[in-house]
Amino acid sequence: MNLKTYNRFFSLFLQRCHVRGAATRHSATLLAPFEVFGLGNKTYEHYNEVAIHVDHRLEQLGAMRVFELGLGDDDANIEDDFITWKDKFWPAVCDFFGIEGAGEDVSIRQYKLTEHVDLPADHIYTGEIARLHSFQNQRTPYDAKNPFLAPVKVNRELHGPTSERSCMHIEFDIEDSKIRYEAGDHLAVYPVNNSELVNKIGEQCGANLDTVFTLTNTDEESTKKHPFPCPCSYRTALTHYLDITSNPRTHILKELAEYATDPADKEKLKLMASTTVEGKAAYQQWIVQENRNIVHILEDIPSLKPPLDHLCEILPRLQCRYYSISSSPKLHPTSVHVTAVVVEYTTPTGRINKGVTTTWLKEKHPSDPPCVVPIFVRKSQFRLPTRPSIPIVMVGPGTGLAPFRGFIQERDLARREGKEVGDTILYFGCRKSQEDYLYREELEQYVKDGTLTLHTAFSREQEHKVYVTHLLEKNKEELWRVIGEQNGHIYVCGDARNMARDVHNILLKVVMERGNMSELDAANYIKKMDSQKRYSSDVWS
Repeated sequence: MNLKTYNRFFSLFLQRCHVRGAATRHSATLLAPFEVFGLGNKTYEHYNEVAIHVDHRLEQLGAMRVFELGLGDDDANIEDDFITWKDKFWPAVCDFFGIEGAGEDVSIRQYKLTEHVDLPADHIYTGEIARLHSFQNQRTPYDAKNPFLAPVKVNRELHGPTSERSCMHIEFDIEDSKIRYEAGDHLAVYPVNNSELVNKIGEQCGANLDTVFTLTNTDEESTKKHPFPCPCSYRTALTHYLDITSNPRTHILKELAEYATDPADKEKLKLMASTTVEGKAAYQQWIVQENRNIVHILEDIPSLKPPLDHLCEILPRLQCRYYSISSSPKLHPTSVHVTAVVVEYTTPTGRINKGVTTTWLKEKHPSDPPCVVPIFVRKSQFRLPTRPSIPIVMVGPGTGLAPFRGFIQERDLARREGKEVGDTILYFGCRKSQEDYLYREELEQYVKDGTLTLHTAFSREQEHKVYVTHLLEKNKEELWRVIGEQNGHIYVCGDARNMARDVHNILLKVVMERGNMSELDAANYIKKMDSQKRYSSDVWS
């Protein structure tokens, strides 16, 4: 459903709510209609818990459910979940309020195009990611709308010379910026799209990327006048503001279908945009499994030549990427560090896909004038205990080590200052000790200094793969001593889908076996640790 149709339905919805509310004003119960659709991810323990609670509570309070609760799973295809639910939801709304359906959905452009000629250069947005003048005189606070342009101080390779992959250690200069961070926080980085991909879009659409244009919202009541800073060139929009590398959602394919001149191409796009079983399977195979982005779609469907302004309207905004900060401000008050693997892989169609941010950052090195990157800090609840004497266990394979590097720096500094520091135990895993053992020299020095107890798993150095979870199962006594006998903290950082879930299951076994508890009591014990912030996760799927 397009925006104008949605607004029409929503206005009628509110009007009918008002009428029903007035009609029942003198009764004990207000029969207000409601509907809930939740957004969640099944890899997390409390999947869509808020939506489920709100739906149940509204029913308890006497509100009238218009249609069944909808739950979106971002681990699969959240848009498909929503569209499937929405297609049944709107007929239910029409039936509930006695509204005649509008028939087949018709696409209506949300933005009006204006192309400019001879516009003064100082009136044109030329790049970065925010308003034109905000970078000429930067001021705090720095956030998503006003990131700090941080000079790159260090950019060095962490993998060994025989590794086929790359992992960067990058330090950003924040001296005199008044930026404050804590170990465990996240650093947001605004990337820039690859110029080769941008040029391919211009070629496939037969457009001049240097044309300056403005997209203006046709809804005069909307507070969002433009989809991104305008006026700018198509090149600027595609380089700095639009996401051109992710798998396009089905609503984008539906819009694109109108521009395919070959009937077979048009039907193919319409099928993948549909909610039929065949359509979902086609979308899953051709877009998701074969990992096509908008560039690939334009290349593989030659008859598809959408107007570049409409493409700029329907593509999602390019979002910042978040990285766990891998330093402590107590040791590095004027710089902030990140640890990032350079993403590069071959798709089933034989194309090489590269991570937007890491590919861009790999080319950022100290220089004069300084090479700058737009950043800001996002606060986290991933925190060390307030007292350094409390023991901790950290589980962080691969770049999951990143926040723990900051934790270890902080605990080591406290030890050197003569403070009582509890056990600091790290479980780290990688493929091979000579290739991707991140910060090896630092970690081994912490062990020699007595700051750190280190358990390492090198998965590909023996016949059977060994992961950090195998080491945890071998060290159940150590785990129970920390989390059961000494009320210590455990931290997990890394893959949510497998590693974090396996760690949770191992903890459950440890509490059951060493704590002599039933499965239910052990689960409650771990939930209590979670509520007390003694069990913390910083994970991604």
